[in-house]
Amino acid sequence: MSLVWQADFYRSPHKDAAGHTLWELLICDSTRSFEYTATCLQSEANASWLTMQFQQAANGNLPDVIQVFRPQSLSLIETAGENLGVKVVPSRQTVALKEWLTQKQYPIAIDKPPPLPLPENLWGEEWRFATIPAGDLVDLFSDRPIPIVSMPESLQPLNLGLASTVAIPGVVIFGGRRSLRLAQWLQSVNPVSLEYIAGAPDGLVLEASLVDRWILVTFEDTEVTAAAKVYEQRKQQSRGLHFLIVQPDDSGMTYTGVWLLQE
Repeated sequence: MSLVWQADFYRSPHKDAAGHTLWELLICDSTRSFEYTATCLQSEANASWLTMQFQQAANGNLPDVIQVFRPQSLSLIETAGENLGVKVVPSRQTVALKEWLTQKQYPIAIDKPPPLPLPENLWGEEWRFATIPAGDLVDLFSDRPIPIVSMPESLQPLNLGLASTVAIPGVVIFGGRRSLRLAQWLQSVNPVSLEYIAGAPDGLVLEASLVDRWILVTFEDTEVTAAAKVYEQRKQQSRGLHFLIVQPDDSGMTYTGVWLLQE
């Protein structure tokens, strides 16, 4: 089983005795059975210092992966990871680390840019909301030859403690001849969640990577808006778990891409 750390390196709310700005490194695993903290002056906040701290924290047992949720931390930690041969992965799913930061009353909010329109050459032919019973969600796709599948174990209904009868909501896009191109693009932006945003018009916004946002579809139809509200209600019942499927048509025979997502 791979060893995964969650790490944050950012300005501390505290200063030293002389009033100088400090930077603080926090490292933990997913259960917080392992925690490590270190601080340095802002003038020392660089990849070399981080590399040394990761070595000290590891005590000879370096992780396989370091997950980072804060864009401002990413490049320095990536450089330190390269120095140590450790893979660094941008991820919003650093639940244990964010809980720790919240308990310490440290800021974790990240400024998000306005959503960008989906490139026109990727638009699908049509789309719809859908649901799949939690008990069927994994098996439905496990034996099919699907080019792109992202169903992390941590997001599978059983591991989230969801009953098999819970309806997992999602969105299905029929991409036609653009199906594979759309699925490859979606995989490249690292999708996180798909949110209904009320507006003029209403729309579905894809949250991706650490702070990226994309307008996947827009609509003004009142029936679609009603369905979107039900979609959001179902997400509350599924602990935020939902799915995104890309398939060439509505035959139900072939799938191009499948993603499990969670707010």
